[in-house]
Amino acid sequence: MATFKLLLLPGDGIGPEISVEVEKLLAWLGKQGIASFEIERGLVGGCAYDAHGKAISEGDMALALAADAVLFGAVGGPKWDAVPYDVRPEAGLLRLRKDLGLFANLRPAICYPALADASSLKRDLVEGLDILIVRELTGGVYFGEPKEIVTLENGQQRAVDTQLYTTGEIERITRVAFELAKARRNKVSSAEKRNVMKSGVLWNRVVTRIGKEEYPDVELEHVLADNCAMQLVRWPKQYDVIVTDNLFGDILSDVAAMLTGSLGMLPSASLGAEDPTTGKRKALYEPVHGSAPDIAGKALANPIAMIGSVAMALRYSFGLGAAADLVEKAVANVLGQGIRTRDIADKGQNTVSTSEMGDALLREVQALAG
Repeated sequence: MATFKLLLLPGDGIGPEISVEVEKLLAWLGKQGIASFEIERGLVGGCAYDAHGKAISEGDMALALAADAVLFGAVGGPKWDAVPYDVRPEAGLLRLRKDLGLFANLRPAICYPALADASSLKRDLVEGLDILIVRELTGGVYFGEPKEIVTLENGQQRAVDTQLYTTGEIERITRVAFELAKARRNKVSSAEKRNVMKSGVLWNRVVTRIGKEEYPDVELEHVLADNCAMQLVRWPKQYDVIVTDNLFGDILSDVAAMLTGSLGMLPSASLGAEDPTTGKRKALYEPVHGSAPDIAGKALANPIAMIGSVAMALRYSFGLGAAADLVEKAVANVLGQGIRTRDIADKGQNTVSTSEMGDALLREVQALAG
């Protein structure tokens, strides 16, 4: 039985509650002989700031670098709104992404039939929706320099953020998108703003070349990022894999998430470069939702996105595709049985607690496993 090192960083707000449900699933996988997980636990976000004066300690960063994968809950909350910018809770996540080299963010948007009516769009537009947004995560305007606010001679202030991409950064995220598309519906849509941004011109050129030279059998289309946002709410099922930069990926993935009915349903994966010797990648898995401090500690949180993040880890980091399929099928079945946490329940519908949803999912995994 394979053994994997997993660093669990529950974080703030509802993070610790949903992480408990994940540990139940991992323990069951170990008992079944599917895989053994050596779980380390650390602090990130506001709780790390309270303990160490920074959003993640050097010790926990060392654990992250040594792990086969990092499982991340959520960070932030009003308690830490006034802390210095460089040690704000979100800085812990940004450092993990940077130091682990997690350049590829995978954000699936799946609309389960049982939740199609919860979407803001009509059922026929979203039922069966299954798209994947591949977002470049370590470059672009979020990391480009200079990044500053300066005071001019006339007393006005000027803010500068720099959008910066190199050929190599675009090539590697493009290859990730094409490889994923080969295992799906064989279509890549590349979103940028080549009509007004030089970085978009380069992005378009590089993606076109990689598609033509390395993946001629995969359909490639180019779409302006603003039009892509419009198309996502007009006819989302036209897309399969969308590859885009850091800024547009941040926006488009949130748009896509809400098509599914609830931001609390969706997992994500952030992957680094493949090690040429071992073939392994550094990786971090996290739910798309935030820390939801308004419901923290009330047993109202939906653990599905966190459990879905574990399924992605099973698939992409641990090579346990069959186990990932079990977990994802269990989620669909439980929703089909009408089991709901408050965030995905219809008005007047009975709801279950965080732990009850976790238990229901585990029971369904066990049933599917026979």
